[in-house]
Amino acid sequence: MSNIAIEFENVGKMYRLGRVGTGTLSHDLNRWWTMNILRKEDPYLKIGETNDRSKKGSSDYVWALRDISFQVKQGDVVGIIGKNGAGKSTLLKLLSRITSPTMGSIRYQGRIASLLEVGTGFHPEMTGRENIYMNGSIMGMTKKEITRKLDEIVDFAGVERYLDTPVKRYSSGMTVRLGFAVAAFLEPEILVVDEVLTVGDAEFQKKAIGKMKDVSQGGGRTVLFVSHNMDSMLNLCDNGLLLENGMVKYTGDIRSTVAEYVNGGNTESRFTQEESKFPLFISSVEFTGSDEQKRGLFSFGDDITLNVTLQRNKGFDMDKKTVMSIIIMTLNRTKICNLEIPIGDVREGKTTWSLKYMKKVLMPNKYMIQVVTHIPNVRFYDRQDACMFTIFDNGTEFLKYNGTDNGFIDFKPEVVRQ
Repeated sequence: MSNIAIEFENVGKMYRLGRVGTGTLSHDLNRWWTMNILRKEDPYLKIGETNDRSKKGSSDYVWALRDISFQVKQGDVVGIIGKNGAGKSTLLKLLSRITSPTMGSIRYQGRIASLLEVGTGFHPEMTGRENIYMNGSIMGMTKKEITRKLDEIVDFAGVERYLDTPVKRYSSGMTVRLGFAVAAFLEPEILVVDEVLTVGDAEFQKKAIGKMKDVSQGGGRTVLFVSHNMDSMLNLCDNGLLLENGMVKYTGDIRSTVAEYVNGGNTESRFTQEESKFPLFISSVEFTGSDEQKRGLFSFGDDITLNVTLQRNKGFDMDKKTVMSIIIMTLNRTKICNLEIPIGDVREGKTTWSLKYMKKVLMPNKYMIQVVTHIPNVRFYDRQDACMFTIFDNGTEFLKYNGTDNGFIDFKPEVVRQ
């Protein structure tokens, strides 16, 4: 596997629906007879249906995952993205050996530490201290190695006062904090973290994401991370894996994976039209970043340049009062700001304007650009809802609010305390 930390090859996981114990013996006998005596394929692998919870199926069997194949290199941070029921948690459970695949093979290198559910790997009757030593021993660490990490674990989790209290008396937030600290600080080669982090408070979530960055960048360890918070995904991960109905829909860098999930693959944000009924029309609108690459996703603090190209048809007599309005709106069409550019002297043919927006003014959110060519209060020439773009949080103080809507404009007033 060389530098490959994780490899899934044609992995599938099928579950039988309904009550456990109802008809399972006959199914098991039929499966055993067909596969071992008749030497044929498992008869139930063919009838299982895709894991689409929006439709009523006819089979008692459903594929939670099917034909999953991908590789993760050592040191990569991979975000597992998908709607509820897409198979994200099942995939992590297979990797963590909580359950076994129905078909296919899973290979990995190194120790795996998992945080999938509140209290994963903890014995409720044992104290926090005892659970730390138990988890470390399970991972193959010596008592001396665990003791060396104990203070860091307790300090990060903030449970020093309750260290010798049985874990069953911990709140869910305390349990998650301790579980994450154990998983992160006992130096596994592979760290697997599910949406469970959302149970913790906002400040801890920000601290946990910082720790996962340190684990991957500083320690060269591999991280698999599941979250519905795309800001956290974009801030933490290098690559992404998008699941839909139990199958891989897309893999790629995290920006393109999030764009596939959020915007149906619109990694760029661009509008074009070659001709129009209007004599002065909008030919193209597109965004570029500081690398001059076309894109529709920007981090908070990125350079954002909007390029607008207008076309004036030959023979069209321009009024000197003609302007181009560039309006930034929310997706529900609330106007945030409007910039008017005089264009009454524009030449025939195509002309492009490039507008560089100020950094750290628009808050992390989704926006729409509308471009209008007109003579104010007299005549409209062309009006286009040109394109959408997204600004995500790359680690500001707003990230700790875990996706809460923080408005659209960031400004710092001068504060005078009387």
